[in-house]
Amino acid sequence: MTAQPFLSFALPELGDDEIAEVVDTLKSGWITTGPKAKRFEQAFAEFLGDPQIECIAVNSATAGLHLALEAIGLGPGDEVITTTHTFTATAEVVRYLGADVKLVDVDPATLNIAIDAIEAAITPRTKAILPVHYAGLAVDMLAVLDIARRHGLRVIEDAAHALPTTLEKELIGTLGSDATVFSFYANKTMTTGEGGMLVTRNPELAKRARVMRLHGMSRDAFDRFTAKVPSWYYEIVAPGFKYNLTDIAAALGLHQLKRLPAFQTRREQIAMRYHEAFADLPILLPPDAPEGDVHSWHLYVIRLADEAGITRDAFIEGMFAAGIGCSVHYVPLHLHPYWRDRYGLTPEQFPQSQKFFERTVSLPLYTAMNDADVERVIAAVRGLLA
Repeated sequence: MTAQPFLSFALPELGDDEIAEVVDTLKSGWITTGPKAKRFEQAFAEFLGDPQIECIAVNSATAGLHLALEAIGLGPGDEVITTTHTFTATAEVVRYLGADVKLVDVDPATLNIAIDAIEAAITPRTKAILPVHYAGLAVDMLAVLDIARRHGLRVIEDAAHALPTTLEKELIGTLGSDATVFSFYANKTMTTGEGGMLVTRNPELAKRARVMRLHGMSRDAFDRFTAKVPSWYYEIVAPGFKYNLTDIAAALGLHQLKRLPAFQTRREQIAMRYHEAFADLPILLPPDAPEGDVHSWHLYVIRLADEAGITRDAFIEGMFAAGIGCSVHYVPLHLHPYWRDRYGLTPEQFPQSQKFFERTVSLPLYTAMNDADVERVIAAVRGLLA
């Protein structure tokens, strides 16, 4: 019997349209930020469906978060509240600007930032709240925005997992926060390889982010080489960054965005099949979106119950032995040496995140999986736990 090929934890789904668009870009001679990046920004704004929203394409969600925080004036002496249960990029951008992070625990039901912990963490130094829509389930943004209004705080959403997540039938990215940042990394719900999008209704924030995205230039390369004024002239108005998205990446994004509704349907199908297959096992299943709302299902994260009879690490090893890749999202920030030592953090300060981390496994869930792949994951999980 021939051994089955290894089933990766995540793979992108790229088709002929994406390939043709990239080839067209290469043949055009304009491969850095240019007409296709602009088209991608416009298409993304149309997808969100709000004419007041401005979209700024960047080379990563990390870049987008950095630009958004810089644009609200974050600096030394300020604090930003965010969750410990996230990837380090969420917090590191705060440190780029010399400000400090105040980490809080997660809600045990949603695994999103604990709303009551936000309010308890506010100090006179607090400048902003940075919620993360974990795994693709929306944070209770109405509560977050209410806290922000009452305390005069800014809100930047880390929506790296949350496309096309909704809250009360409104897309994440169209709510009342100062800015929202999406990720198009290779394993996200749509991809440009590397890339992200900063979206905002604040024209001053958008203007600042565009300038800082490319070295603090008053005009970017596309404007300089297409405008009627001399193409060589520009002014540096601030010490900016190198965060622009290339047209090669945008070429992928143009078609991935068109396919996003179908991608979402397939992700939800897989998640529901997992729900059905695992209902009788000693695991806690990931929470669904409220009735009428959309969970992006970027991740499908199970929690091994105490009676599972197997450790998290042994479970992952068992899946690997069956030829299936799994992952853990995430090693919480309070366990990493930098964050632990800088802020004197201990696991006891974050009991929900710590317990979740010790028992959690992310299973493969991506649109390039076929039904046989899904059933193979189910069989392996049941073989370890049933």
